[in-house]
Amino acid sequence: MTVQRPASVTDAFLETLVARVPSTSGGTWKLTEVYTGEVLVELPQSTPADIERAFVTARAAQREWAQWPLKKRLGVFKKAHALFLDNAQRTADLIQVESGKNRRMAIEESCDPPMVMSHYIKRAPSLLAPTKRGGPVPFLTTSTEIRQPKGVVGVIAPWNFPFATGMSDAITALIAGNGIVLKPDNKTALSPLFGIQMLEQAGLPQGLFQVVCGEGPDVGPTLIDNANYVMFTGSTATGRVIGERAGRNLIGACLELGGKNPMIVLDDANIDEAVQGAVFGVFGNTGQICMHIERIYLPESRYEEFRAKFVRAAEGLRVGASYDFGPEMGSLVSPDHKERVQAHVEDAVAKGATVVTGGRARPDLGPAFFEPTILEGVTKDMLAGATETFGPVVGLYRYRTVDEAIALANDTDYGLNASVWGADLDRACAIAERIQSGNVNVNDILATAFASKGTPSGGVKQSGVGARHGDQGLLKYTDVQNLAVLKKQVMGAQPGQDYDAYVKSMLSGLKMMRRTGIR
Repeated sequence: MTVQRPASVTDAFLETLVARVPSTSGGTWKLTEVYTGEVLVELPQSTPADIERAFVTARAAQREWAQWPLKKRLGVFKKAHALFLDNAQRTADLIQVESGKNRRMAIEESCDPPMVMSHYIKRAPSLLAPTKRGGPVPFLTTSTEIRQPKGVVGVIAPWNFPFATGMSDAITALIAGNGIVLKPDNKTALSPLFGIQMLEQAGLPQGLFQVVCGEGPDVGPTLIDNANYVMFTGSTATGRVIGERAGRNLIGACLELGGKNPMIVLDDANIDEAVQGAVFGVFGNTGQICMHIERIYLPESRYEEFRAKFVRAAEGLRVGASYDFGPEMGSLVSPDHKERVQAHVEDAVAKGATVVTGGRARPDLGPAFFEPTILEGVTKDMLAGATETFGPVVGLYRYRTVDEAIALANDTDYGLNASVWGADLDRACAIAERIQSGNVNVNDILATAFASKGTPSGGVKQSGVGARHGDQGLLKYTDVQNLAVLKKQVMGAQPGQDYDAYVKSMLSGLKMMRRTGIR
């Protein structure tokens, strides 16, 4: 099948984007269009020396940026908000070209950074303002909490949502007064490079936002060793390596890692709505979402009903390569990743699982397409039962009691996202609170939690450390300075005062302050 590349993605435009990547002798990497395998552009690869220079440049620009009044910094993002939305279609073109996802997911991804900007434009003034606290001695002491930017933040973004993670995480750090060195995945560097272009068009100082490219083991160590803080989204295995190196450097790190996310359907759920949710939760972005569903637990009384409708919906999905809104599911990100997904399915079948529908690659559609796949009989000794598949593959499971369903949902090393479906919201919420997961959606899969920018979103157990969004999502990019003032020398015994008398007075004062609620 011949797929015409979008008219907005010209060779000249791509060359302009990749020219931002510093590279002296690191060579290049062939960045390809996923749908066809055609080489789009040669992406420069950064050497350790290139990365160090990027930090020097960003650090110099950050010193000036941090001195800008917050109102002036936010003015850049007010302009950027409009630019990002005005260019959403072109951004979606780039996202599709480099990742192969369908048009709906690409457009939705393009909207995440404006949503983040909008939230923090409103919230940042109160979060970053100095906050006066009480000192130890009423009226004579004060303590003020002052938020200072970390310096230059290293952001390591994944290939599944390169624009949303690469831009949104960086934007929050920039609002806090930091500089950025971003390492996107080689496969998906184009859309974040375009995002930086739009930010600079909105008034972001040149040099403040740097990009370096290369394979993780080549780029990661130098990036972490030069950063003041690291934001990483990706696999649990890589997260451990990054966390260990950040720890050795005594810098903070926020790590959003993998998931093996469960969906529990209760016996009073609206099955049609639950099936519709599951179709998106399993097959949205071709299953390449950290928060997507890989395990569905169904009550025995509703199992066959759900199964029949879910299989019919999966088999009816429009899968294909197109830059319009026709396909409901697109490609996996690469042939290599398609092989990983296929290996999980083949391993499951070899160990006794049954393919209800799907289970095959679709080379007739493109080099990295794989069918929507539903499995039964998946067990924890299978790759698809214990580790993250990260593709359009899900296992169906029966349960007898709600307690059993909760135990099965929690029987994993991961804890990023979960979903509970039921008509009785109080009951569903009570069940949701028993699930060991950083995010739990009731009667939704993931969008309600992730799009709630005012609430932190992160993982527990092996799914990560820290969170994005919410107050925590901004404050993590700052250091706290405690500015304390003593107005009169009253700390300690006064000249000529007996120390026993001072201690008696001090203890009496502490009791009085507790009784009155002053301190």
